[in-house]
Amino acid sequence: MFEYHGWITIRETASDDEDDVRLRRIVDELRLRITRMASPYLLDLRWMNGEPFIHLGGHSNHRSAPDVVGLFEEVAALAPGSYGLLHIRDDEDRGHENEFRVLRLVRGTVTEHTERLLSPCVPALEDPFSG
Repeated sequence: MFEYHGWITIRETASDDEDDVRLRRIVDELRLRITRMASPYLLDLRWMNGEPFIHLGGHSNHRSAPDVVGLFEEVAALAPGSYGLLHIRDDEDRGHENEFRVLRLVRGTVTEHTERLLSPCVPALEDPFSG
């Protein structure tokens, strides 16, 4: 099982002097990437109050599709001023099968951490299996 929930605020740079034309080109490129992903889950890029945001969430049997981690890495490369979080629970991730992981996107870098508020999943979220 692969569960994920996340968001990204898209910014070309970390400064206040962004070029609107370049930012719109970045957003158009990300919109094409998102369209190619053809995800049946939540995957939304929209402008709100003059700023672009991506929201995503899903629950599939395996990590294989859609490539949400790759999307975070692509945003980091295209728009290094962007920031966001992606919470992932992957029961096939050896060594992390009983925890939520969180990817942190800040200043062009994606790092991975254990989400302490939701981990360990058993017993924090679920009762132990009593086969």
